[in-house]
Amino acid sequence: MDYLELLESYKEDMVKTLRELIAIRSVVGPAEGELPFGKPVHEAFLYMLDKAKSEGFKTANIDNYGGHIEFGGVPCEGEAAAAEGQPGILAVLSHLDVVPEGSNWDHDPYGGEIVDGKLYGRGAIDNKGPTVAAFYALKALKDSGVCTEKRVRLILGLDEEIDWTGMKYYMERAEKPEFGFTPDADFPVIHGEMGIMVFELAKKLGKSLKPGVTLKSIAGGNAHNMVPDSCRAIIMADDYNQIKNKLEEFSKETGYKISQRIRGKSMEIITEGISAHGAHPENGLNAVSIMMAFLGRLELTNEDMDEFVEFYNSRIGFELNGESMGCGFSDEASGNLIFNAGVINLDTEAARLTVNIRYPITMNDGQVYGAMSPLLEKYGMGIIKIDHKGPIYFPKDSEIVMKLMEIYRKHSGDFDSEPIVIGGGTYARSMQNAVAYGAAFPGDPEVAHQKNEYIDLDSLMKAAKIYADAIFELARGKSVC
Repeated sequence: MDYLELLESYKEDMVKTLRELIAIRSVVGPAEGELPFGKPVHEAFLYMLDKAKSEGFKTANIDNYGGHIEFGGVPCEGEAAAAEGQPGILAVLSHLDVVPEGSNWDHDPYGGEIVDGKLYGRGAIDNKGPTVAAFYALKALKDSGVCTEKRVRLILGLDEEIDWTGMKYYMERAEKPEFGFTPDADFPVIHGEMGIMVFELAKKLGKSLKPGVTLKSIAGGNAHNMVPDSCRAIIMADDYNQIKNKLEEFSKETGYKISQRIRGKSMEIITEGISAHGAHPENGLNAVSIMMAFLGRLELTNEDMDEFVEFYNSRIGFELNGESMGCGFSDEASGNLIFNAGVINLDTEAARLTVNIRYPITMNDGQVYGAMSPLLEKYGMGIIKIDHKGPIYFPKDSEIVMKLMEIYRKHSGDFDSEPIVIGGGTYARSMQNAVAYGAAFPGDPEVAHQKNEYIDLDSLMKAAKIYADAIFELARGKSVC
């Protein structure tokens, strides 16, 4: 049977596999013994390796840092084996870790609930759904008797949402792929990815110096690459009724969700935002920015805290392009720089704000840091650099981009969409000659890193067929071994 027809017959199995994978809360945690990313992520990893072994694939586990599922690279009947060495490798790079679920879901984030043809759950689109689509694409090719000149490896990363330690470890120890794609972005094909900077802005806080409201702490955000959907602050004041009145006025004026409750001698203030991917903060609402906007209306006892709040509101606020920070860069291919204030932690000694920036492909991180430095010096802010991934770019007429566009158009009938540059960062950066390819289709809502994340099941099947054809063409497949 043709591999695309065979793939269609796997739909129920695909859905079952995805639901079981989503049920594993594979958020990266502290190392546990020989498990560098914690037990839940390792459980998801073993689930996929065991599934592949049961289907007759070769698998590899590289010291629990990552691994792969392998197919192909065996000569067809009557053909001679490669004269020297092993056939080259086509990599399909994916990841099994997910960001924290956040709050206010309408569906169980780990329940795999299906409603109106959509399967809901954390990781459904980022990146467990696409991983399952790629796996069943490989299974259909294998089961239909296809052989490929290249070996194909579905490489499974385990900490893509954090710092890529696992993929770096894998690439240093496993045989290097020649080329590949990652099903972790959008169709038709991603020919450029903006540079990514992660850093912490830190300010030491002196003792309280004047009368007013005492700010004890602020905590908000789940990850640097998510728009914070909640933020909490603890304050102390002589007159809480006055604070309650200000809260009501603020809520009526802005429409933002803000509430309070008394905890002993303190008041806890809670703001609610809307989570979104840090590459698309326009799809969310930053709960930290809401909190800072309200705190800016109070007279704080600590002058350093007052200055930090003023800095945030005047230089960051709800702005998403870094303009007021001095780094509002843009270029024709990328559009505007993207600025996401992802996590805040403030106590009586220091304020710490973790920022995720996506900068244009024609620039570098030094230019961005340099542009912000005068302003940060003025406010007495320090920078702690955490991570950096430089931009990548392939011309639209490059061989891999053109081939993947051809396959996408064949299955979608979409001849209008063009290759795009994104603010997201994918495993395409982890090796030479790789691009991101799906699994979201043009016009799909952006749901990665948001509450009620889902994947449309018809789109899941369409993506799987695209991946099967892409693997067949790129690995130079032949119909029958």
